[in-house]
Amino acid sequence: MTQSFKKVHAITGMKDVLPDSSAQWEQLEHTVRQWLAAYGYRNMRTPVLEHTRLFTRGIGEVTDIVEKEMYSFTDALNNEQLTMRPEFTAGIVRATIENNILYDRPQRVYAMGPVFRHEKPQRGRYRQFHQIDVEALGFVGPDIDAELIVMLGRLWKILGLQHIRLELNSLGQAAERAAHRDALIAYLEQNKAVLDEEALRRMYTNPLRVLDTKNPAMQEMANNAPRLFDFLGAESLAHFDGVRRRLDDAGIAYSLNPRLVRGLDYYNLTVFEWVTDQLGAQGTVCGGGRYDGLIELLGGKPAPAVGFAIGMERLLDLCSQSQEPQAAPECQVYMIHQSDAAQRQASQLAEQLRDAGLTVIVHAGSSGFKSQFKRADASGAVAAVILGGDELASGTASVKWLRAPAHEGQEQQQTIPQGHLVTELKKRV
Repeated sequence: MTQSFKKVHAITGMKDVLPDSSAQWEQLEHTVRQWLAAYGYRNMRTPVLEHTRLFTRGIGEVTDIVEKEMYSFTDALNNEQLTMRPEFTAGIVRATIENNILYDRPQRVYAMGPVFRHEKPQRGRYRQFHQIDVEALGFVGPDIDAELIVMLGRLWKILGLQHIRLELNSLGQAAERAAHRDALIAYLEQNKAVLDEEALRRMYTNPLRVLDTKNPAMQEMANNAPRLFDFLGAESLAHFDGVRRRLDDAGIAYSLNPRLVRGLDYYNLTVFEWVTDQLGAQGTVCGGGRYDGLIELLGGKPAPAVGFAIGMERLLDLCSQSQEPQAAPECQVYMIHQSDAAQRQASQLAEQLRDAGLTVIVHAGSSGFKSQFKRADASGAVAAVILGGDELASGTASVKWLRAPAHEGQEQQQTIPQGHLVTELKKRV
């Protein structure tokens, strides 16, 4: 007697996308590709697995992602330390350096796909989730920072999304951040009494993140902390002013948020987030900014870069709030048959219809007409093509229009010669 198999469930925080839901994913991906192509961005695909040191070097060893959230393991075959990507940017920069794609010109690239973080699952946040990642590599001026933000404003309009607002800040350059860091640490040391455990842990390793606290007891302290903006020099201020002028030109509203920082170490100058109140605590829809030092940090020739990432699950959540998701039809034409011979003929006609660009399902197996019609209607097809004994004998097919309104003077069900079937269906479907 064989031992019963214990049923396997999906891993916590990793969701299945079922056929009825995947239509919304496919539509979003199609829309995003068209939107990015309008600005000259091209697709780039990097591996899910990278060497762990790529992320510890690029993201920063004292960030939450590296300390607590990465899925890392030792490859037993060659004793290498590997990590499932927690974000796209480091991998895209690695590929940029390895393949020398900035040799002759700057590059506009994007990627879409899954990323992995071992964090507490909640609304809009999963352990396997999906991102749209957009990077402009090799561009130095404020114009490209503004272009990325204006692009996003267009995407929200395309998707019909409202109640998304833009927050903007500048992190300046390394020397300015170092001076601010010293002042901030001194301030935090004076206010140790109000710091929670997380803030105390970050105080010396990543003090900027202390200001990003959600702890109500720390808000007054964070509001009164030294502002990085007050440490910016003339060049950093000029860059930020250039971004703001271009956003004003484009009619993009924004608010300045001096406490806005990014969770990764490699950012400088412009940082931004698009946020909403429609998703509960997880209000950030898109975050990004400039990271001019990362390419050199990872072993490449110094080159500027700026980019952003959008969480696709959160974006789909917002889209579903603004419009009722519609299940995509499984096919345009559903073939119904009465016998083995009719099924074989239906399969041949279906290939002709597919050659003409139509999507077709041939009913599998043998069932009564009633159950086949029920299945045809559930498929979302526009037309059901019926082949019975009479149709086979006369070389015709009966077509029942399931959804498309009949033309004036046209029956809801018609008999069409099989040789004309492709032409007649193409007129209506």
